[in-house]
Amino acid sequence: MTVKAISPAPALPVAAMSARRLLTFGGILLIVAGMLFGDLFAVFALHQNAGRMELALLAATQAVAGQNPAAVGQAFAKLADLVENRGTKVDTHVHMTDVGYLALLLALIQPLVALSEGGKKRLAKWFLAGAVLLPVGIFLIHYVGVAYGPTAVIGWASIVADAAGALLILVLSVEAWGLGNFLARRATADPEAELFRETSSWEERALLSGGTLLVLVGFLYGAWYAAGNLKEQEQRETTTLKEMFKPAPGQARSLVSAYSRLQGEKAVEIAAHSHIIEFGILGMLLAFVQPQVRLAPPWKRRSIELFLAGSLVLPLFVLLELKFGLVAGAIADAGGLMVIAALIAMLVGLRRSSNLQAQTGSLA
Repeated sequence: MTVKAISPAPALPVAAMSARRLLTFGGILLIVAGMLFGDLFAVFALHQNAGRMELALLAATQAVAGQNPAAVGQAFAKLADLVENRGTKVDTHVHMTDVGYLALLLALIQPLVALSEGGKKRLAKWFLAGAVLLPVGIFLIHYVGVAYGPTAVIGWASIVADAAGALLILVLSVEAWGLGNFLARRATADPEAELFRETSSWEERALLSGGTLLVLVGFLYGAWYAAGNLKEQEQRETTTLKEMFKPAPGQARSLVSAYSRLQGEKAVEIAAHSHIIEFGILGMLLAFVQPQVRLAPPWKRRSIELFLAGSLVLPLFVLLELKFGLVAGAIADAGGLMVIAALIAMLVGLRRSSNLQAQTGSLA
């Protein structure tokens, strides 16, 4: 009896992404990674770090009151280490999400960049490489320090971060040169028609209008905060710091606690203001991505609704953390996860769209 070999099913072709799709996919992936990092940092490190900083500041005030210069130096060295630890984590989160926004913006203008497709694709890869190395280098600054560094003040992590930043500047400069060439020549109107075409789908209109509304709310809240709270908080901060380092040991703990509460109050109000504006800008950028997202219409609509809902929930409950504590913080984190889930759904739709175009032989 002859046994006939069964050949495996042919694998689906994988789309060789264009520069525009690389930047779109990479940008959303960077934003997802940055938000996940921010959520993990907020849950597992931020509050613990704030508690250690309060203890270090209390030790410094007590050392000043006890006129112990050595203890003052040790306390402030500990405080500086904690500030750097928190600062590098916050910078990692911010840089990772911001370069994601920038990647989406670059994807949007690719039809207007007068460079060859191969050149634009190389630039996209270099940009994404720098966009990954920059936050990684920033994250490692606290842990690597200047150990084995080329100088006594600059470590290898700082060099990696600076080199990645230089690479991003180089890519942006070449992209700007290509954009300038297009504007100077105006060889064709088709890219402009593609870029500024009339939006017709519900998803695009929802993201553009929702994003615009979020930015408007963020600006209005920022204006209210600057006019009503900022100056009063600055006055309280100055007064508390002056009192904190007077030789009055009995008041040190209450003053340090008041100063920590004030810093928390400022942090949540600034974070709420910045997050709602950032989500609004992201929503408007994602509106231009929707034609490339291949999902079933109900799922595509749900992803947009989930994104807009999370964009409201996160900043609102960040603002409510001082009143409701960890419960509000947990709801804010859930809002962040809603946005992340919506972005992952869009990544799936982008990947499906690329595979479909590979099968039909039409790559964007």
